[in-house]
Amino acid sequence: MTVLTATRPAIEIRGLHKSFGDLDVLRGVDLDVAPGSVFALLGSNGAGKTTLVRILSTLLRADAGTARVAGIDVAAEPASVREAISLTGQFAAVDEVLTGRENLVLIARLRHQPDPGRIADDLLATFSLTDAGPRRAGTYSGGMRRRLDIAMSLIGDPGIVFLDEPTTGLDPQARIEVWDAVRRLAAAGTTVLLTTQYLDEAEQLADRIAIMHEGRIHASGTLVDLKKLLPAPTVEYVEKQPTLEEVFLAVIGRSADSARKDPS
Repeated sequence: MTVLTATRPAIEIRGLHKSFGDLDVLRGVDLDVAPGSVFALLGSNGAGKTTLVRILSTLLRADAGTARVAGIDVAAEPASVREAISLTGQFAAVDEVLTGRENLVLIARLRHQPDPGRIADDLLATFSLTDAGPRRAGTYSGGMRRRLDIAMSLIGDPGIVFLDEPTTGLDPQARIEVWDAVRRLAAAGTTVLLTTQYLDEAEQLADRIAIMHEGRIHASGTLVDLKKLLPAPTVEYVEKQPTLEEVFLAVIGRSADSARKDPS
């Protein structure tokens, strides 16, 4: 696992831009993610979340700006970045013909890990999949496939894991299973950058949250910090704190109003 100093962010982004033709997808993104934390990038479809993750994981090059992952420049040293990270995309990348254990053994062998069988058994136990290990992955539920997918991404002990909308399309029970898997990562000290469009997911899992809209970060901080963006709660018979959903909609609405007032 890559060791990060306490003073250096696990992920550092400054002025990141990316366009596809005339479409500006990222428009000057600045962001820091602390080592060992769960950071949620919250935004609706088209906000630029997946593009940002693809740049950080070296699958795409930025047009301008800089990004460092585990202290390594993603543009200058992409191979070194790939050694320090793991990426789980929006769809589980498991081989449905193989058993759960065989999927893990295969990845361990491809990554030249010693004792692939022991690694597979340890990860099956960590993600509560031991009993399902001998079964074909094609028989797994959505939540089980996602947990297996995340387990596969941890082979080689990456210090930083990118989870791009890991619960998209899952039922409520499966989402809870994936949330538990993310909590295990955090408890082990892994840095997790999680993209999501689900407000409750960010609220449940993240140490810090950034609200992304139309290619920009419009607000960032802890849940408590973000709630302070709205007026103090009114007190009648009970105190009502603003929800993360209210904060999100307020931030997005404010940015939209600014855009209409400033056509440039």
